[in-house]
Parts: sequence; C-alpha cells; structure tokens
Amino acid sequence: MDITNLKGTVRLSNGIEMPYLGLGVFKTKEGKEVVDAVTYALDAGYRHIDTAAVYGNEEGVGVAIAQHVVDRKDIFLTTKVWNADQGYDSTLKAFDASLDRLKTDYLDLYLVHWPVKEKYKETWRALEQLYADGRIKAIGVSNFLQHHLEDLFQTAKVTPMVNQLEFHPYLVQQRLLDFCQQHQIQFEAWSPLMQGKAFEVPLLQELAVKYNVSVAQLILRWDLQKGVVTIPKSVRRDRVISNADLFNFSISEEDVEKISALDRGQRVGPDPDNFNF
Repeated sequence: MDITNLKGTVRLSNGIEMPYLGLGVFKTKEGKEVVDAVTYALDAGYRHIDTAAVYGNEEGVGVAIAQHVVDRKDIFLTTKVWNADQGYDSTLKAFDASLDRLKTDYLDLYLVHWPVKEKYKETWRALEQLYADGRIKAIGVSNFLQHHLEDLFQTAKVTPMVNQLEFHPYLVQQRLLDFCQQHQIQFEAWSPLMQGKAFEVPLLQELAVKYNVSVAQLILRWDLQKGVVTIPKSVRRDRVISNADLFNFSISEEDVEKISALDRGQRVGPDPDNFNF
C-alpha cells in the first residue's frame, strides 16, 4: 500500500480502486447525526463511506451524499446484507432495498455481514449475480475467518475482494491477514480504536508522544502501514478531521512490530465462530 494522502487508494483484485481510509457509521443515529457525520467527512476530503443495512442509517447516508457537491461517482460507498436477509432471493431483495434507501443505482462494495451457517454460500451466489449484472463494482465479506473463506472457495466463482474484520492492536490475527493477502483479499478493519479502549494502553500512549500524534492517529497509521484499509467512526467534525491527519508522519518498522506484539486475541465485538444474531 502506497500511503500518500486522504484520497489515496488500494487496488482490489479486480482493478477497482478503494480508498484506504474511510468513515464508518456504526451506531451513528439516523437523521441529522449521520447526515452531519458524512458531510463532515466529505468536506474534509474523505471519499469512502461504510454503512450497513442493520445500522438503520442508510437513508441518512444517502441524503448526505445526494446533497453534497462531491459527485456520487467519486465516492466509494459500502453497505452490507444483514443476517436475517441472507439466502439467494432474499439477498437480491435486500440489495434493492439498500439501494432505495441510499438513493443510488449501484454500490462500490457490497459485503456479506456475517458468516451465517447454511446461508452464506447462497448469499455469496447472489452477490456474484449482482456483480455480474454490473450493479456492484466489488464484492466481499465481513467477519469471515480462514475456515469460512476456505469453505466459501469450494463453490465461489468469484473470490471475495475484501474481508472486513475486527482489527486493532489487541486483535491482529496475523495468520488470517497473511492468508487474505495470499489470496488477494483486501483486509479492512472495523473497531480499529477498540471502541475507545486503545486510548488506555500505555505503549500506545508512549508512542503517540514519541511521534507527536494522538493515540487514534498512531493506530490508524499503523493500520495503513500493515496494509489494512480502515474506517474509523466519529460524529464530531474535529475528530473526523484529525482521524484523517495521518500523512505527515510514518511509524518505524520497529514500532510497527511493537504495536503488533500487543496482540492478545482479545475481541471487543462478537466472535465470528460464536454469534447468535
């Protein structure tokens, strides 16, 4: 990944350019809060917005994009099919419903939100159809571990282009990261700041002082230097702007390894092998 500026991209396996820094809107309220957050991000130069059907804020994301001066074609928009909608026909319907809410006629990236047993292969088949029809520029998965991917490979005609997972200094999953890189699946982080818990880690505090940056900036830059696309969430204009101020410093390889060594396999979100929703 060539880390240059906020509009910098990584090339997916099918040649599509995906901005490596974006705004996530998990738990951002529908209405003014999400419209404002997306507007702050687009004003600041972000060109990648990540939502999901289950977040309940696709309409607000669509409003913010539609009313902004930035062209829709210059925005990389991601949403996800929710577990209750998985299966072939129901995924096709869910996709149309998401497009309606987002006020767009295509997606840049559509993800299978969780690996629902007995359903994700049929869900993936629907994504392959939508991709073949030209309605999505890239397709991928979220929360898929190596064994889920290997199982999906048995029937998939198209290899997922992205895998969005919980990723932060306490949950690096280096073997999974390596596996995805070997198969040209772009790793993408959710909860990169450990839902705020990262700010309490002494090593991260020390390194932030060393580089004269915030702990958030340190971690997000570490994500990028690990080759991981990242989508920090904030509803505050100042945080949205500071989260993107990552391009005037670089973390030494030694310090990248120190941060990676914090890994303890500790999740702040659900386990992809043990979820019940």
